[in-house]
Amino acid sequence: MLTLDLTNAPRWLDLLPGVRLKLRPLTTALMVSARADPAVEALPPEATTEELALAMAKAVARRAVLDWEGVGDAEGNLVGVTPEGIDALLEIWPAFEAFQGAYLAKGLLLEQEKNASSPSPNGPTVGAKATARRARKSARTALQG
Repeated sequence: MLTLDLTNAPRWLDLLPGVRLKLRPLTTALMVSARADPAVEALPPEATTEELALAMAKAVARRAVLDWEGVGDAEGNLVGVTPEGIDALLEIWPAFEAFQGAYLAKGLLLEQEKNASSPSPNGPTVGAKATARRARKSARTALQG
């Protein structure tokens, strides 16, 4: 069952121990906007799935992250949210994996579900439509020899 959440209020996500993100809800508008991100569109057609996943996750995060706690610079000073900071956070493997699993997976599971083929009700050809015309007459048997 698909549960609709009509509140559209930002929520906190515990990303890693001591690190949490305040995120917008994962909406269609957010995903469409991320797909049109210049970094995603600039990927070459031969880009790997992993390169596309990272670029897309960063594009979504730049649009979704409103605030964070527990993120600091090299000297240990807390820093505010910036696009460069978000990209740097997602370059850390555990942070990327946690963001993918806890935030993006919900949207991706629905996308995957939408793209799947459902089985035919009673056998492999029940729902199939004929695409070829019937032959006008039977073909002759091939000659032997």
